[in-house]
Amino acid sequence: MTRKVVNRILPGQGVESIIVGTEEEARTREFLGSPSIRIDGIDIEGRRGDFQGMACRVYEGVTGVPPEWMIEAALLRAIRPRHILFLCVANSARSQMAEGIARSLAPAGVRVSSAGSAPSVVRPQAVRVLKESGIDISGHKSKGFDAIEASTVDAVITLCAEEVCPVFLGKAMRLHWRLPDPAVENGNEESKLAAFRKVRDELKRRLELLFRGWSEP
Repeated sequence: MTRKVVNRILPGQGVESIIVGTEEEARTREFLGSPSIRIDGIDIEGRRGDFQGMACRVYEGVTGVPPEWMIEAALLRAIRPRHILFLCVANSARSQMAEGIARSLAPAGVRVSSAGSAPSVVRPQAVRVLKESGIDISGHKSKGFDAIEASTVDAVITLCAEEVCPVFLGKAMRLHWRLPDPAVENGNEESKLAAFRKVRDELKRRLELLFRGWSEP
């Protein structure tokens, strides 16, 4: 899977496989369990000093294979783009929450933006659930592509699931994090807020991993 993700995002970039055969070698390499993935020498989850020997490694979902988004996040962290753009269709919920969370986590000098192919208005539920996490996006506006200077964008993360994702025409690195649109929840207000909180929490988990150790040399 690692080669698949690397070839899609960074064509031509090499991937080296190392077989760890003994406990001594595992300890020397500070092996965190099989399989472990390192990007530029940094563990995919940013873990350090948690030696596991020859044990099998368990990732989210209690599986031995990391999800693609985790590999993508590690690649992006290694590249350290200066401008990250989040995209969805309406720029009203997922991409707005992603922008707000990423701005709260990104180190100085990293620009974060969001936009949509058919911008509308920022959902009040998005504002409310981020406020619960101490993040204020009440001043955000829904924006179209024309508000973004494509030449400045280094990485694009699309967040569409059911819809057709917008196509960004710049030369930026492209990632796709498929997340459900909480704005289509048809229940009462509490069920709508629950849907927004679920997406907020998933975005927070992924973005915390993305920016983990980013400011370190």
